[in-house]
Amino acid sequence: MKKVTEGITISVETFFQPDYSNPLGHEFMFAYRITIENENVFPIKLLRRHWYVVDANGLKREIEGEGVVGMQPIIAAGERYQYVSGCNLRTEMGKMYGTYLMENLMTKRVFEVKIPEFQMIAPLKLN
Repeated sequence: MKKVTEGITISVETFFQPDYSNPLGHEFMFAYRITIENENVFPIKLLRRHWYVVDANGLKREIEGEGVVGMQPIIAAGERYQYVSGCNLRTEMGKMYGTYLMENLMTKRVFEVKIPEFQMIAPLKLN
């Protein structure tokens, strides 16, 4: 999945984590890798994240906080930043989407960048 907002490209890859999951206990763990590419001529700082997590039962959770994985990365013009995080679901399928709050470090303007919706599906569901 990939989405561009105001010159910022967000790409997402997901991975099912069988070693950290317990299907009989309705615990399914997923990891996701986010790549943030700054295609602007100015540096940006990632201030906040705001996620929505929805499982196959329709249960919706909201996650909000400063930065990502404990950091508020600064991404120079033409550079990229990548991180890996995780999410647990009570069902074998679900999705996530949301926004990042970014700051243009030259003008101090704060703006929102959309995170594309992505699916998390345990491989056993595909059989």
